[in-house]
Amino acid sequence: MNMEHEALFKRIDDLFRRCERANVLTSTVFLTPAEQAAADAYAKRLPGCRLLFSGGQEDCERKAAFFLPDYMEVEDFDPAGEISALRIDAYYGAPTHRDYLGALLALGVRREWIGDLRVTGQGAWVFCLPSVAEQLAGLERAGRVSVKAAVIPLSEVPAPERKRREVHFTVQSPRFDAVLAETFRLSRTQTVKLIAAGAASLNHLPCMKNDAPVSEGDVFSLRGKGKATLAAIGGQSRKGRLFLTVEVWE
Repeated sequence: MNMEHEALFKRIDDLFRRCERANVLTSTVFLTPAEQAAADAYAKRLPGCRLLFSGGQEDCERKAAFFLPDYMEVEDFDPAGEISALRIDAYYGAPTHRDYLGALLALGVRREWIGDLRVTGQGAWVFCLPSVAEQLAGLERAGRVSVKAAVIPLSEVPAPERKRREVHFTVQSPRFDAVLAETFRLSRTQTVKLIAAGAASLNHLPCMKNDAPVSEGDVFSLRGKGKATLAAIGGQSRKGRLFLTVEVWE
């Protein structure tokens, strides 16, 4: 058992057993991408465990894990019944993400009770557990700026604008160090050193294996360089190299 996630794994065991015993939907608090990856891997070891993740919208980074009872299929799950949303309007100022988060936490809630927090020029959108929605709606200031918060239907939160830049290159094989080096325009030597230093992750978990295979849909990152997704593996060049398309998150 990974000691770093020991408490999370114990919580997963408890929630899965409760779901199985009472045949009811159970869920965790909001998890980071790394915690989601660890939870998913651990849940696969539990016979009969059916798990899905939702943060309120498909593109959310922080998501809660939901354990499905026998009567519920994945397509039947409605996040609107399990996750709340708030709209925060700012007046005569533009608070930062740090301002909003600090002000929300000052209301007496814990970070894991709040999901993604998206800041716009006029305010912010917040995903949270239903149990703290009304408490967060009492927010009146963020930083030095007066704000007004209100609980809104999940469907009213606009989808985020994700800016991603496509990068195309070829590799001999889609191994971790080769894909990282080409994506972030580094030498293989630099990349190998960064991987050995623990600066790289694959699907939100630390990865120190240079030859770890990277597949379509995998997310990888390099500290200080950015994050990307392997969008497609195409055909081969005349020299037998594979054509890769990577989307770099901006």
